[in-house]
Amino acid sequence: MKSAATCQRRAGTSPAFYAWSNPAFLESWILEPYRMQRNNDWYRFITSGFLHADITHLLFNMLAFYSFSQLVEGVFTEVFGPITGLLYFLLLYLGGIVVSDIPTYLRHRNDPSYRSLGASGGVASVIFSAILFNPVAGLYIFPLPIAIPGFIFGFLYLGYSYYMSQRPGSDNINHDAHFYGAIYGIVLTLILIPRAAGIFWEQLQAYIS
Repeated sequence: MKSAATCQRRAGTSPAFYAWSNPAFLESWILEPYRMQRNNDWYRFITSGFLHADITHLLFNMLAFYSFSQLVEGVFTEVFGPITGLLYFLLLYLGGIVVSDIPTYLRHRNDPSYRSLGASGGVASVIFSAILFNPVAGLYIFPLPIAIPGFIFGFLYLGYSYYMSQRPGSDNINHDAHFYGAIYGIVLTLILIPRAAGIFWEQLQAYIS
């Protein structure tokens, strides 16, 4: 791990871009449950979240993260203060990456052919945390000309994840992590800010009526 990280720093670029041109680096960071169980490579729970399958995967995660993260970080900072709020936000995002990969690890730890990557679990955690605070906020998704309410986007996001999870091995993206990341994001947010449930329900009722 140290040698790969050193190479990445020398390259002066992000892990995602560097991994596309350096198979050895990708191999050292990707989530590979079979190898993790036998070599105790637990760091892969984190490092795999900094890799992406291609530019489309990276851009989609960046767009989704940017669209929802500002709201969540703002609420956490307002409630807990700047330092604690930021720490809780990191717990939401990085914790989402790790926790969402645990079911995948348990399911594939005896499968030597399985590998996956991506920050989808962390991104899903942030998305669904934001939906609790503002479920009706509009989000524009290219090429649609209209804004989609956040809670509808959430359902579409999970539907797409389920569809892609039924096609294992096609792109190395852990689509199952979207679902588990979403659950983690909702649960952690409600633990930290229980009144978020009431905020969600009140806004949803007002939108429907």
